[in-house]
Amino acid sequence: MRRQIRKYLPDHEAIRGNRWLAPFENTLLHPRLWDLNRHSAAGAVAAGLFCGLIPGPLQMLGAAICAVVFRVNLPLAMLTTIYTNPFTIVPLYIAAFTIGQWVLPGPGHKFVEPPELGDAGITAWLHALVDWMAGLGAPLALGLLLLASGLALTGYLLMQIAWRVYLIRAWRRRSRARAAQKH
Repeated sequence: MRRQIRKYLPDHEAIRGNRWLAPFENTLLHPRLWDLNRHSAAGAVAAGLFCGLIPGPLQMLGAAICAVVFRVNLPLAMLTTIYTNPFTIVPLYIAAFTIGQWVLPGPGHKFVEPPELGDAGITAWLHALVDWMAGLGAPLALGLLLLASGLALTGYLLMQIAWRVYLIRAWRRRSRARAAQKH
């Protein structure tokens, strides 16, 4: 599993050689940010899933900050945020609003339909999305926090389980190979 993931991640030297990242070398070249093991991968997936619900283009920045703070795999955390995009963000925000509505006490909060975007450019799309979110208020804010936390916890646990299953299968494969060599 590690080899498949590592194929898509930049190596230490590529980062060290990038002149734009030179001022951040002490922070960005910390070995735990580039190490790929069960714990760093699971933490990175959790950080990416949590930060993926941050509005606008700040998702990857949020994931990078979380990766640095929690010392988990930086590229994997940033890559994981890609689950949100113009096609998935509205359904995710509707789900978050529904969760917030369900959790918040008091009179029902009215749902506002998402805007029709048509041929709108990216700036018009972002502006319409922010206006739509502001109209949803407290249920959306609480729902986003709960949905992001739930996604992060689920992603962390699933990554831990998947990595563990992979390791057990690899151990068994090696054990069978050793047993076959003895005979």
